[in-house]
Order: sequence, then C-alpha cells, then structure tokens
Amino acid sequence: MSVNNPSSTIFYAIEEAIKAYRKLSSREIKKVISDITVDQALILQIINENQITQTEIADLLFKDYASMTRIISLMIKKDYIVKMVNQRDKRSVVLKITKKGEISLEKLTPIINNNRQIATDGITKNELEQLKNILNKITQNSKIN
Repeated sequence: MSVNNPSSTIFYAIEEAIKAYRKLSSREIKKVISDITVDQALILQIINENQITQTEIADLLFKDYASMTRIISLMIKKDYIVKMVNQRDKRSVVLKITKKGEISLEKLTPIINNNRQIATDGITKNELEQLKNILNKITQNSKIN
C-alpha cells in the first residue's frame, strides 16, 4: 500500500498555513504586549463579544479543558480577566474582561486586523468564501465518519 508524502497533501498545506499565521500573529502581538499569547488574545476577543463560560471557550478554540483551565488561570493572574458568578445560572461562572484586559484588547484589535489583512493579501473575497466552503465540507465529511 502506497501512502502519499504527507507534505503533498492538502492537510499539510492547511497545517502549514495555520502555523505560519500563528507565528506572524505571535510576533506582531509581542511587539505591542509582551506577556500575551495568540490564544490569550483570542480569548479576550471572545469574552468581549459574549457572556461565555470557560468550557464554551475551550470548545470554540479546540482546546482541552485542562489546557483551558491553565490559560484562564494565567490570564486571571496577569489581571486580564476575572471569573464572576453567572447571573442566569448561579451554579456556573462567566469570564469578564478587566480594565487591563480592555486596554490590551484596544491595542490588539488593530494588530489582529492587520495580521488578517497581511495573511489574506492578494486573495479575493470570492476565493476566501470558496476556501471557507471547502474547509467546511472537509470538516463535515470528517465528522460523518
């Protein structure tokens, strides 16, 4: 049985693109805020836009719960976020951004937008939509089996 060289597959190209984008993002974020990671910046964005639990964030970012617990604990220690009792369900907690987190997010937003612009330079909106549709099909096909 012959197996294609992994570097010649679409999955290798996807992984390579993700890693290159994360490197770009990390480098540019560190120029503005030295003690925050790409994942922590994403978490700030998610919390800013949603009243959300730690478990929901883990699912959105494809992180296991233990890793998410460590990331959240570190962000609390760095004073980017706090845990608060969920007013809708007193048994759970939600994450809220602190003032330091808000200031950091204000600084990060243009960096994140610029990173996305750099990464998609020369790609049309139609091409991006096609790519998104194709990746969604791969995801759905993978979930079926």
